[in-house]
Amino acid sequence: MAIALTSKQRAHLRSLAQTTRATLQIGKEGLTPEVTAAVEEAFNTRELVKLTALKTVDGDLREIGDTLAGRTHSTLVEVIGRKIVLYRQDPDDPQIRLPR
Repeated sequence: MAIALTSKQRAHLRSLAQTTRATLQIGKEGLTPEVTAAVEEAFNTRELVKLTALKTVDGDLREIGDTLAGRTHSTLVEVIGRKIVLYRQDPDDPQIRLPR
């Protein structure tokens, strides 16, 4: 389930994502079921997922990020340039400590 982030928490997650390489890529087909499944799989091992969209992707990246966040029950942290950052806290073993 998506959580509401404060501006301080969002800034903390953005700083963590800045030093992280993109783990997935959205191809020219856009947001396919395979991309959604790959993001779900990535959330099995990490809480912060960074995606890169190819230049050939049609549509607004903010809308793609919102849709992907809804499908994966995660929170959209930011869309900057061609990068999308999503966060989903692990309910059993949280790896990232968010500021209050």
